[in-house]
Amino acid sequence: MPSIYISAAHKSSGKTTLSIGLVRALVDRGVRVQPFKKGPDYIDPLWLSAAAGRACYNLDFYTQSREEITERYINQQQDCDLALIEGNKGLYDGVDVAGSNSNAAMAVHLGTPVVLVINCRGMTRGIAPLLLGYQAFDRDIRIAGVILNQVGGSRHQSKLIQVVEHYTDIPVLGAVQADPELQIVERHLGLIPSNEELSSDKLINKLAETAKTNVDLDRFLEIADGAEPIGHASTKTSLNSDRPYQGLKIGLARDEAFGFYYPDDLDRFRELGAELIEFNTLKDRELPDVDGIFLGGGFPETTMEQIESNPGMQQAIVGFIERGGPVYAECGGLIYLTRSLSWQGKKCRMAGVIPADTVMHDKPQGRGYVRLSETGRSPWPNLGVGLQEIYAHEFHYSSLIGLKAQQDDYAYRVERGFGIDGKNDGYVYKNLLASYTHRRSVGGNNWVARFLALVASVKNV
Repeated sequence: MPSIYISAAHKSSGKTTLSIGLVRALVDRGVRVQPFKKGPDYIDPLWLSAAAGRACYNLDFYTQSREEITERYINQQQDCDLALIEGNKGLYDGVDVAGSNSNAAMAVHLGTPVVLVINCRGMTRGIAPLLLGYQAFDRDIRIAGVILNQVGGSRHQSKLIQVVEHYTDIPVLGAVQADPELQIVERHLGLIPSNEELSSDKLINKLAETAKTNVDLDRFLEIADGAEPIGHASTKTSLNSDRPYQGLKIGLARDEAFGFYYPDDLDRFRELGAELIEFNTLKDRELPDVDGIFLGGGFPETTMEQIESNPGMQQAIVGFIERGGPVYAECGGLIYLTRSLSWQGKKCRMAGVIPADTVMHDKPQGRGYVRLSETGRSPWPNLGVGLQEIYAHEFHYSSLIGLKAQQDDYAYRVERGFGIDGKNDGYVYKNLLASYTHRRSVGGNNWVARFLALVASVKNV
C-alpha cells in the first residue's frame, strides 16, 4: 500500500497543519487517505480524522507491540489508497538514547518513506548541513522529500531551494510561506480539537488549498508509491470476535467537553457486541437507556459553566453510579465527577460523586507515559489474567484537592507518572473507576473486555 511518513527536525515545525492540508487536498483529488498518528495524542488525530473523513488511528511503541502496530496499520488500509502517518516531535526524538521509540524507528518498521517538514524561519544555507546530518545519522531512513515551511518570501524561498538542490539529493516538494491564518490556535493541551472548533472545516479547506498551491502532490504520490510491503491483512480472532457482549448498551459522552477516545477502543466495544450510544453532557437532561457509561477525556474547563447549568445530567449520572451502575471515567471524566472545578478565577459545580475539588494550573501536573501496577481493588473482573502492569499515558493541567482517600480506594499504584497524587490512580467507588490515566485496549491491556464483563455481571444480577 502506498504510504508516506510526515516528520520534522523538531516539534512546532508545522507538520500537523501541513499533514491536515495534505490529507484533505488528496481526498479532494479522489484519493482515499487513511491517516495515522504516531504516539498517544488525541488532538491531532481529531483534525486528521476530520480532514480524511475517516478515523485516524494511533501507532505507539510504548502501548503496543510491534506486531499490534503492524496488524492495525495493515488492516486499517484495506479500503483506502494511501496511508499518511504524522509523526510526533522530531524524526529522531524518542524516550531512549537508542531511539527505539522514535519516529525514525516507526518509519523503518512500517517501510515508509519520510518527508521532512522544516521550519525555515531565520534559515538559509544552514538547511544543508541539517538535512545532510539527518540523512547520515541513520542510513535505514529514506528521507524522500522536504517541504519548506514558514518561508519568509519568494526571495527566501529561492535561496533555500538553491541550497537544498546544490548540497543534497533530497527533492524539494514544496514551500509554504509564513501565514498566521494557516495556524490552528494552541492552548494548554496542544491544538484545539476539531470537534470543538466551529470553523474547523473552513480552516481544513484553507490548509488544503495551501497544500494544492504550494506542494507538488504528484511527486508526493510518487514517493508514497515507494513504500515497502510489510505484510498482509490479519484474520486474527481479535478482529473477528464472537461478540460475547451482544446487547449491552454503553453510554458515550460526546460533546464539546468530551471527545478524547481512541478509535480502536471504540471498535473493540463494537467487535465484542456492545452498542455505543452517544449522549451530550451539556444539552441532554437525562441519560439514554444504557447499561454502562464511558466518560472520556476532553476539556470540561472550557464548558464548565454549561456543565453547571445542566444539573439534570449531573444528577442522572450520580444516580446511575449510586445504584451501582458501571462507569469508567478518564481525566476529563474524572474532573466531571468531582465536587467543583476552578479555572481562571471561576469555580463551577460538578457532579460531586468524587469527594474532591479540581483546580487547573498553569503548568502540567502529569504529562507523558505512565506505568501502573494493579492493586486488586478494581471493580473490573481480571478475566483470568491476574494483576497487570498497565502502559498508558497522561496529560493534565489539573489536580485534585481535598481527596481523603485510603490506599484501598485506588485501583492502581503509579510506577511511572503522577496519576491522582503521585503514588496512586484509579479512584474506586462502587462500580465507578475514575483515573487521570488514558488507557488503550492494546498490548495485553484488554480494558474494554474487562469493563464490559463488569457491565454484563451487573446487568445480570
